[in-house]
Amino acid sequence: MIDFYAQCYNHKLECNMNLDPQTLSNLIMGGAAWGAAFLVALWLSLIIWTYRDIRSRARDPLLRILAVIIVALLFLPGIVVYLILRPPSTLEDEYQHSLEEEALLQSIEEVQLCPGCGRRTKDTWMMCPTCHTKLKKPCPECQKPIDLSWNLCPYCGTPAPGMRKDDMSIVEETEEPPSKDDILSSDFSEEEFSIEERLNLNDTP
Repeated sequence: MIDFYAQCYNHKLECNMNLDPQTLSNLIMGGAAWGAAFLVALWLSLIIWTYRDIRSRARDPLLRILAVIIVALLFLPGIVVYLILRPPSTLEDEYQHSLEEEALLQSIEEVQLCPGCGRRTKDTWMMCPTCHTKLKKPCPECQKPIDLSWNLCPYCGTPAPGMRKDDMSIVEETEEPPSKDDILSSDFSEEEFSIEERLNLNDTP
């Protein structure tokens, strides 16, 4: 039984060793074709990936073309060179970073500081509680705080003391508007004067 298995094994070895040269060459050609197709597909995919990657990282068209040429000519060493020399961040990352910087600068500018001591203040403060520097002035009409440089209250439209509107003098601005009772009394006095004048005209011969 053992001799039978040994004879079968030796027969298989002899069959494998005595392969047809044509079959062997066909196998080699098939493997080479598959390998070449794989390398061509890998080469094309690396070129496409390089173009997409450099397009998301650089705006310069010359730099994009140069990156694609390096990968196309050098293949695997070219992709290594490109990975070393490519820009570290994408255009989207740079845009997000610029937005963050603008938001940070805006938040810093919005923080109000006292011109006397440099400490933080609030919009509603008239005086600095630390150095007693005057920060704002009250509106003479609505009493809301306005900046010291403003000549007009943005809340009620009242001009600051000593300032004039477009068609009003300083005297007219400082004068109080007539009340309703004053208007009624003036109208009544005018009517009374007109009635008296009519009576006097009727009495004359």
